[in-house]
Amino acid sequence: MALSCGILGLPNVGKTTIFSALCGVPAETANYPFSTVKANVGIINVPDSRLDRLTSIFIPERSIPATVEFADIAGLVKGASRGEGLGNQFLSHIRDAAVYVHVVRCFENSDIIHVSEKLDPASDIETIDIELALADMQTLARRRERAEKSLKNPNEKKLSEAVLSILNEKIGPALEDARPVRSLALNDEEKAAVYDCHFITAKPQLYVCNVDEDGIRSGNVYTEAVKKRAQSEGTEAVSICGKFEADLCGIENPEEKKAFLDDLGLEETGLSALIHSAYKLLGLRTFFTTGKDECRAWTFRAGDTAPKAAGVIHTDFEKGFIKAEVYTCDDIFKYGTEAKIKEAGRYRLEGRDYTVQDGDVIFFKFNI
Repeated sequence: MALSCGILGLPNVGKTTIFSALCGVPAETANYPFSTVKANVGIINVPDSRLDRLTSIFIPERSIPATVEFADIAGLVKGASRGEGLGNQFLSHIRDAAVYVHVVRCFENSDIIHVSEKLDPASDIETIDIELALADMQTLARRRERAEKSLKNPNEKKLSEAVLSILNEKIGPALEDARPVRSLALNDEEKAAVYDCHFITAKPQLYVCNVDEDGIRSGNVYTEAVKKRAQSEGTEAVSICGKFEADLCGIENPEEKKAFLDDLGLEETGLSALIHSAYKLLGLRTFFTTGKDECRAWTFRAGDTAPKAAGVIHTDFEKGFIKAEVYTCDDIFKYGTEAKIKEAGRYRLEGRDYTVQDGDVIFFKFNI
């Protein structure tokens, strides 16, 4: 699925270091603002222990994980909405992302330049929020102008009045107060009316606290400030030590990696937590197909029915859908074989109206 997570933040907060660790390959970094001129894009495997366990049961020739796309976007500074720094490039890249991951620097290091010369996560977040709100206000102004012109057209008058009402009474006041569009309780009809605006602040977001190694173990006052902010917005804040993750991705031996994590008392890497949070924020879920040829994790949207999920594998599967044979990962982990799942009455036949669940193992039957 062509859904991406844009990694944004002020310059020199560690966006590119984290992106490099995600991809397992180096990307351009430097100790000065705007070292990332173009957006780096990477397709990242989604870590999933369920796929590992399915692979150990079926022993296929290959195992293929689900993926999600991340884009490392040029750093934003105050005035970006007016084109300052790399503002115009930044805004065009972030509009292409489905959600954004806001990296906030939460560590002190005098050797790494801070764009505002002072470490203050709350202020850093506010800078980003204000610039995104200002960019959306420009979008709002253009949409308002179009709607006002359309009032003269009898066929468009009703819709234009609705759009103007939403812009002037709800979205405009929020943006003027630097509050994101996503914070508004717009109903489905209102969202549809202003969908063509593609407001940046309507996109979901999560925070990443970039910490040092001490911050991984116990957090600090900076991470607490970010987590408090995230909680107030109904989103998540994940703590990651970009340097640690970059070092870790260079270790190929699984046992050495585990020892590295054990030293810090971690069960999984910060990157794994970030990937899972971003995947969930995108509204994505995973079902599995199994067999001797391959075990594979497939990405679908939460709420998709069986035919829609079948179409993820191939459009012919959706067009000619007949039924789906379904059991859960928990079933195969508990019973060990499909035969025993059937004996236990846990093997199901589902039709077109079945809503696929995260963790389903499915065999689709179709006819073209």
